[in-house]
Amino acid sequence: MDIASDDEVRARPDSRALFLAFLKVGVTGFGGVMPFAHRMLVHKERWLTEREFMNLLALCQFLPGPNIVNLSIIVGRQFDGPRGACAAFTGLILMPMVIILILGALYGTFGHVGFIKGAFGGVASAAAGLVIAMAVRIGSSIRTSAWQMVIAAIVFVLVALLRLPLVWVLAGTVPIALLIAAREKKS
Repeated sequence: MDIASDDEVRARPDSRALFLAFLKVGVTGFGGVMPFAHRMLVHKERWLTEREFMNLLALCQFLPGPNIVNLSIIVGRQFDGPRGACAAFTGLILMPMVIILILGALYGTFGHVGFIKGAFGGVASAAAGLVIAMAVRIGSSIRTSAWQMVIAAIVFVLVALLRLPLVWVLAGTVPIALLIAAREKKS
């Protein structure tokens, strides 16, 4: 798979193209769509470069709400203004919303059956695996130093293992990371 280079000219998608692309992402990646969005935006459609995607993803992680929703709105707006934002967002959530309503109704009726419980557990595990795979793939393309790895490990331990609120962990670690980065840049 080729990745769009920074200087490559890419066609600007209209609202219809944004809707259809994010509709496919929403259906294909139900439960863990960021890897599918990355593939679509960077590799398939080439609407974003790897660097642009990473920058937008970083922004989306600081905004309230699900990262993929934020990403769809930002990408849609970037290419086709408010109309594009609405089209991308609607495309992203339309089919998952329909699917979840159907699954909810089915689970309400048949949720007591053992293999149904197991199937839902399997789907949850697959979604977690997709998120981890994307993190490893994206993380491997980022130039990191030892201090960045230490900060990432500290954040992981505090949030994932100790279950501290993300907002407080970021409030403590982001200023430290910025200070270290500024000091490193001066050297």
